[in-house]
Amino acid sequence: MRERRRLRMGILALVSLVLLGAVPLYFGLRTLSHDPVFDTLDQLEVPSWAAEKTVDNVSGSRWCLQDCRLRERTVESQQPWKETAQVYEQALTRDGWRRWKVDRCPEQADVKGSYTCWRRDELTLDLWVRDPTCVPPPVDGEPAPSPAPSPAAGQCTGSLVSVKVRNAIDDERTGPQPSTDPSLTGEDPFPTLTEDPLGELTPSPS
Repeated sequence: MRERRRLRMGILALVSLVLLGAVPLYFGLRTLSHDPVFDTLDQLEVPSWAAEKTVDNVSGSRWCLQDCRLRERTVESQQPWKETAQVYEQALTRDGWRRWKVDRCPEQADVKGSYTCWRRDELTLDLWVRDPTCVPPPVDGEPAPSPAPSPAAGQCTGSLVSVKVRNAIDDERTGPQPSTDPSLTGEDPFPTLTEDPLGELTPSPS
């Protein structure tokens, strides 16, 4: 009887240790696998029509090992891009984000739609709202043609929203900006000094 009691107590103690260790381990792995930035984006007060078919992508390391983390979210909206951009900008402002007017926002000058940049605490955010890319359905089993340059009337409505969130320390736009386009020169040369930093030399007495 004593051996059975000891065996039962040992089994109960083992089960208790497993449960006590499994629960913290589960929540710990869940925390590591889920990025809290997406929770912040989920809390944005935007209408339901402006946040459909959400797709999230994550790359890089949360602790900036080699590459810092990059969070990207793409959603569809039922309304045109102007109305959609307005509700997202208002939601970001209410959530504590501030407009960030910086060079290379957007990085390409010919971006269509609304492209704005934002900052909050240690994060930067790029918001791009534009017309959707519409692909007509295949005809008679043939592959679908390439996307049309502009949405077809009555077939392609709404807009597409892209959100990119980076750590501010990993965003090159937070540092000194080059005087020339790095894509054209490879590396930005040292700026040419317009004035002599030492000033004019004082003539020595004769």
